[in-house]
Amino acid sequence: MATNITWHGGNVTRADREGLLDQLGVTIWFTGLSASGKSTLCCALEQKLFGCKKANYILDGDNIRHGLCSDLGFGPGDRQENIRRIGEVCNLFTDAGLIVLAAFVSPYKADRD
Repeated sequence: MATNITWHGGNVTRADREGLLDQLGVTIWFTGLSASGKSTLCCALEQKLFGCKKANYILDGDNIRHGLCSDLGFGPGDRQENIRRIGEVCNLFTDAGLIVLAAFVSPYKADRD
């Protein structure tokens, strides 16, 4: 990791954003085998949450590999990096006060912890 970088926080806190949205920022991680219904469950929950006026966003493994992780393959190292990147995105969205619905094949226990 670079040592010449500094985190720049804003003047609005996570608690401020959660108060504005009237919800807690949280990540709900759906994991399972390929084609096991993770995305289907996420879509159903997304619609239910939206109907309850809760701001949420689905992060789906296939969709993420079209952009953010398009440079990664499916070997062990690339799978680990894929989950690391999406974990960072989930942290950012959660800090923004959103409910994140993450649907990913997560084959390694260490990455799920």
